[in-house]
Amino acid sequence: MKSPPWKQIIDRVRSQIRPLAIAAAVMWRNSRSFSSKLRSSSSFPIPSTTTTSISTFYRHISVARPSLRAFYPYSSPLFSLLSLLPSSSDPTRQSFSNSHGVRVFSSVADPSSLASASVVSRAREAVDLARHYGRCYWELSKARLSMLVVATSGTGFVLGSGSTVDLGGLCWTCAGTMMVAASANSLNQVFEIKNDAKMKRTCRRPLPSGRITMPHAVTWATSVGLAGTAMLATKANILAAGLAASNLILYAFVYTPLKQIHPVNTWVGAIVGAIPPLLGWAAASGQISLNSMILPAALYFWQIPHFMALAYLCRDDYAAGGYKMFSLADASGQRTAAVALRNCLYLVPLGFLAYDWGVTSGWFCLESSILTLAISATAFSFYRHCTMQKARRMFHASLLYLPVFMSGLLFHRLSDNEQTMEEGSSETMLDGLIQEDRYIAQKNKTEHRRGFAQGRPPVAYASVAPFPFLPVPVYADS
Repeated sequence: MKSPPWKQIIDRVRSQIRPLAIAAAVMWRNSRSFSSKLRSSSSFPIPSTTTTSISTFYRHISVARPSLRAFYPYSSPLFSLLSLLPSSSDPTRQSFSNSHGVRVFSSVADPSSLASASVVSRAREAVDLARHYGRCYWELSKARLSMLVVATSGTGFVLGSGSTVDLGGLCWTCAGTMMVAASANSLNQVFEIKNDAKMKRTCRRPLPSGRITMPHAVTWATSVGLAGTAMLATKANILAAGLAASNLILYAFVYTPLKQIHPVNTWVGAIVGAIPPLLGWAAASGQISLNSMILPAALYFWQIPHFMALAYLCRDDYAAGGYKMFSLADASGQRTAAVALRNCLYLVPLGFLAYDWGVTSGWFCLESSILTLAISATAFSFYRHCTMQKARRMFHASLLYLPVFMSGLLFHRLSDNEQTMEEGSSETMLDGLIQEDRYIAQKNKTEHRRGFAQGRPPVAYASVAPFPFLPVPVYADS
C-alpha cells in the first residue's frame, strides 16, 4: 500500500536534510573542543567560541563540499545552500590567520577596500621603518651622554652671558652642540665595532648587532657633524664652531684609537669633556677669559674619579674588548683609587677661585667645599678598601657631584651689574684712601713751610691717636 504523496515529500526532504544536520552537529562539537584546547594551550586571549566555531564550521564545510555535491544532485534544493558557503578557492573571498592562529575568511570583492588596505599597510611599514632607524640613531648618538654634554655647554653659555641671557642663542648653541656630540659618538662606534661586539655592555649596539649598516652610520655621523658645526658658525660665532670641530676630531680620531694603545686615553678624554662649557662661554661672550676656566677645570678633574670608578667596575669587560685602561694594570686597585682621590682634592679650591674671580657669590665657596669633601670621602673610602661596593659608591657620588656643582654656579653667579657694583665700591674706597693720603701730604707740606713741623714732631700725633686718654704733650718753642 502506497503512502500519501504529501508523506512521500516529507520523507524525501527528511532524508536529504538529516545527513547534513548530523554533519553540522559533529562539526560544531569538534569546533567547540578545538576552541577549548586552543584556549588552554595559549597564553593569549582568543576570540569567542561562536566566532571560532563558525570559522571552523566553514572550513569543514569547504572541505566536505565536493563529497556533498556528489551525493546530492544539482537539482537538489541543498545545492543552493552549499553554493552560498565560503570556499578557499573562491576568488571573491580571502583567507588569513589572526593573531591566535585561527584561519578565517573575509570578503575582498570590493576594489576600493583592497586599495585602502594597501595604503594602510604601506603607512604602517613606513612608521615601523622610521621607528627602527630613529632607535638606531638614538643609540648611535649615545643620547644620554650627548645631553650631558649639552647641559655643560648650556651652563657655560649662561655663565658667559652676563646680566642678560639670549634664549635664542642658548637654544642654537645647545642644538649645535647636540649634533656635534652625536656625530662624535657615532664615529666612536664606527671605529670600535669589533671591540663592541666582544663586550657584554656594548654587543647590542646597532652596528655590532647588524641593525644598521656601516655606510649608513658613517653617512649619519658625517652629515649631523657638518650640520652642527655650520649651525654654531652661523648662529653663534667662529670661535664656538672651531671649538666644536676640534673637540669632534679630538674625540673621534685621537681619544678613540688611543683607548687601544695606552692608558693615557683617560686624561685625553677628560680634555674632551672639559671643552663643551668653554664652547658655551665662547658662544655667549665671543671670547675666552680667566673666569671661563672654572667649569672646564671642574669637569676635567671630575672626570678622572668618575671614569676610574667605572673602569674598575667594568675592567673585565674592558679587557675582553681590548682596551688599555689604567685599572687593568692595577690588580689591587690601590693606584686607581689614589688617582681618583688626588683629582677629587684638586676640586677643593675651585669654589674659592670662583668667588675670588667674581664669578659667584661667597655662599658658593661653602657649598662647593661641602660637596667636594663628600666626593673626596667616598674616594678615600675606596682607597682604604678597594672593593666593588666602594667603587660603585664613588661612582654614584660622582654622578651626583656634577649637576649639583653646575646648579650652584648658576644659582650664585654674579651678573655684570653686580660685578660692576662691587668693583665700583672697591674703586671708591681706593680713591678715598688716595685722596686722604694726598690731603695729609699736602697739609704736612704746608705746615713745614710755615715752620710748624719742627715745633710739632710726628711723635705727638702717635701719642694722641692711639691713646686719647693721655694728656696732650707740651712742646717748647725753639
